[in-house]
Amino acid sequence: MRCFVTIAALAVLTNSAIAQPASNPVLTSLPESVFTVTNFYKQAIYDTADHKIGEVSDALVDEQGKVIVVIVGVGGFLGIGEKDVAVPFSAIRATRKDNKWHLVMNTTKDVLKNAPAFKYDKTNARWVPVKK
Repeated sequence: MRCFVTIAALAVLTNSAIAQPASNPVLTSLPESVFTVTNFYKQAIYDTADHKIGEVSDALVDEQGKVIVVIVGVGGFLGIGEKDVAVPFSAIRATRKDNKWHLVMNTTKDVLKNAPAFKYDKTNARWVPVKK
């Protein structure tokens, strides 16, 4: 949900794009290579040996509207002791397995568990590093 709020906020902040009417802002077709956010959001991420290593918690969008960072929840049991880490979106491969989307990273659960943690700051609507 935060991803959608971020996208909406970016659209509002881009005054020049809003102030100038586009000649044709409507698409008549979609590119073949696009994915919906639901293929990633809250989906499990696996290592190359097919072991679950985390779950997508959020996706961060840059000023051009491109997803560049994915927040991944790792560790813990039933949500207790879990922490969120940041990984580049380009580090995740989306494939099809058993007719479902399957997200894979070329890393291990231990690497993610040892990565710096981030927490969502609701006041400023952004992810910030966790201070040790």
